[in-house]
This record gives sequence, C-alpha cells and structure tokens, in this order.
Amino acid sequence: MMKLFEYQAKELFEQIQIPVPNRVLIENPEEMAKATDEIGFPCVLKAQVLQGGRGKAGLIKLVSTIDEAHLQAEAIFSKAQNMSGLLIEEALQIDKELYVSITADPVSGTAMMMACSEGGIDIEEIAKNIPEKIHKITIDLSQGIQTYQVRGLLYEMGLDDRLIGTGTKLLMDLYHVFRNHEAELVEINPLIVTKDGKLMAGDGKISIDDNALFRHPQFQVTRAYYENDAEFEAAEEGIPYIQFDGDIGLMCAGAGLTNTVFDLVNDYGGNVANYLEFGGPNYHKAKKAMEIMMKNDIKVLLIVTFGTIARADVMAEGIVEAMKELNPPFPIVAAVRGTGEEKAHELLRSVNIDPLIDTEQAVIKAIALSGGVKQ
Repeated sequence: MMKLFEYQAKELFEQIQIPVPNRVLIENPEEMAKATDEIGFPCVLKAQVLQGGRGKAGLIKLVSTIDEAHLQAEAIFSKAQNMSGLLIEEALQIDKELYVSITADPVSGTAMMMACSEGGIDIEEIAKNIPEKIHKITIDLSQGIQTYQVRGLLYEMGLDDRLIGTGTKLLMDLYHVFRNHEAELVEINPLIVTKDGKLMAGDGKISIDDNALFRHPQFQVTRAYYENDAEFEAAEEGIPYIQFDGDIGLMCAGAGLTNTVFDLVNDYGGNVANYLEFGGPNYHKAKKAMEIMMKNDIKVLLIVTFGTIARADVMAEGIVEAMKELNPPFPIVAAVRGTGEEKAHELLRSVNIDPLIDTEQAVIKAIALSGGVKQ
C-alpha cells in the first residue's frame, strides 16, 4: 500500500469539506518567515515523514515567535530523514481529542469504522488495556455507510449532543474519502474538539491500495515515500519487498514460500534482513532482484524458489547473469526447485553455487554462514 503524507491527507479532507487547520507546506527553513506571516503565532511545525511518534522524536514543535520557529525548523530539517517538507499549521485551542478510522475488515469483507473518545495517543495501547473504549461499526460496501450507524457510534463515544450533526457529516465524508480513493486505511488522530465547539482533523493518515494507483495518477511514487533505496527500487519494479534489521537476505519466488522461509529462518535462530518476493509475474527479474539485495548490508543471501509456471531454469539464468555482472560481495545459498530444475542446477554450478534440494537444509546453512548456529 502507498502511505500518504499528512499534508496530502489533509488536502483530500479539505476537498470533501472535512475541517482542517490553516497550514502551509515549506521545503526549506528560508520559507519560514513567509509561512508564519500567513499562519500567525502560535503555530505548529510538523515534519512530513511517514513514521509514527513524531512528537516523541522531536519532529513536531509548537512555536510562538519567528526566532523560535527558525531555530526549531533548522533542527527538524537536520534531524528528519526522507522528509517531504515541513508543515506550518495554526495551533488550535483544544478542548478534547478523539480518534476515528476506517479500514477494511478481511474477515467479514466489510469496511470497519472505529472510534474512541480518547485520541492523540497510541490506539493500540487503548485496544490492549481498555478495549471497551473502542467502538466499532461494520459497513456493507454494497450499501455504503448509513446515517443511523454513524449517529449511534457518536452517541456511544459520548460526543456532546451539539456536535452530533457536524460529527455525523464529518464521518460520512471520511467514508467517502475511504471509498473514492480506494484506501486501505483512513485515520484522524486526533480528531479535535476545539474550545469554541468545532470538530477539526488535527492529523490525517491515508494508505491507498497500490493496485489501484493507476486510477489515481495524482499520487506518484517518489523516493520520499520509502526509508531506503532498496524499498524504492523494489516499488518501482513492482517487486514485493519489506525491510527488517537482520543479516540474512531472503530472495524467494512465491509469496507463500517466502513467508515459509521467513518463519524457518526465525525458527532455527536466524535473523532476516529483508523479504523480497520475485515470483509470479516477476520471476524473470532475478537480476534486478539481486541489484536490490546488494543495497542491503547482509552477511548471506538465501535464494529459495519452487517454479511451476515460473520456471526454475529461467530464474537461475537471471541469478547467474547477476552473479557475473554484479559480483555480489556476500555468499549465496540456493535451493532452486521446479520446472527446468536440472538445467537450473547446472547453471548455478557454473558460478560455484552448490544447489540444494531441501529448503530447511538451505536455511540452516545460511544461518551458519551468517554467524548464527553451527551447521
């Protein structure tokens, strides 16, 4: 899925008339004076990064003067990584903070709206420690959201009667953002009740199904959306990739097989550096997959495939080509099975890779080479 930055989420909210604070996005500290002239003081500086806990990380700051704004902006720009800009936003007079989100419920095949009378903190902690505070409704996607559902949810939250009308409209609009942009998640945390009795989206998160991005060309994949070059290049190629912090790189064909190998590495005491799945339509991209793997600081590369339609010999050809052209600096353990297996093994031996048959044996060998348990 593609996560949008806060400023992008608020643009979508504003388009559908969900109230949001006045704000200006700047790209460097030199633009601060003009931005604060427009927004005024006090204002909030908010780093546009795709990570939680920005406040704890020092990436959200309340400022009251231009000197303070310049000082904090310099600090944020120097500290934040992959920052898409700095949002300068009016400081709201907050009376209460709420939480609301909509996501897909894979069990029931419906949308689920969740709301809580306590916002601005980790909703996971509330769900764990005081689950009775989280209220939920399910939404039949064929019928859409119903007014009575939303009103009932707001009353369960204990929202002031004076805000039920505007709250109902806001949540109905939020559902339309969810549907119109084919989102997997939309979230407002906190949904602010201001001291003058208004509802305002204090923050916004939207994650869009990446399979639907071709219908939403306004959202272009750029380096700023990803933590590292490997993730970005994989996304450009359409190769599923997830970064972890271990030392064994996984380059596997087939999502189910990749998940299985991931579990085996952990079961046998190893640590996974990344998950890369080049099966299905990507099985001919072994060379590109290897290039992505070389952007990782790994001790060993574990390649496991089981090719049926995605032929083993074609994947092996890509691996061999990558070995010859890229000269990877780490040892490679390979268990390549499936259609054209004999040819695949012959190709692997030509570059001094000893092809294995048993996946668990390959996992154990990779862990040993990484400095883990002994063979």
